[in-house]
Amino acid sequence: MADSRWNMVWRFFRDLRLRPYDVVIFVAAAAVIVAFSFVAIGNGGPASTVEVKSDAGTFVYSLEEERELHFAGPLGDTVVQIADGSVRFTASPCRDKICIAAGALTEAGQWAACLPNRVFITVTGDPAATGDGIDATAF
Repeated sequence: MADSRWNMVWRFFRDLRLRPYDVVIFVAAAAVIVAFSFVAIGNGGPASTVEVKSDAGTFVYSLEEERELHFAGPLGDTVVQIADGSVRFTASPCRDKICIAAGALTEAGQWAACLPNRVFITVTGDPAATGDGIDATAF
């Protein structure tokens, strides 16, 4: 029985009529996808501040000071909480509450938004602390 499965697999790949360069292209594409995934996931660094954009303007707060912030939007007040070195949406008048479901943001580069209420938070950090000096334009 195991022999017949092996024959089925062998016939499947034989019928694909893959050439050696097809395999090379497939492996190269997979390697590029894996490499970009590691770059995208590992791009965060130590967080030090949070930037909040709303209709009222852009505000920058330290992640070291615990506080609760209220931002007025077209639907009502959105509440952002800074605690334990992280930032999160805790209350919002929007319908789906996707911003609250985003959870706590702790690493530089992470962001969350309450689009219906026009509040956008981004965790930022010191670029020198990450040690790589790579940004969006250099990448």
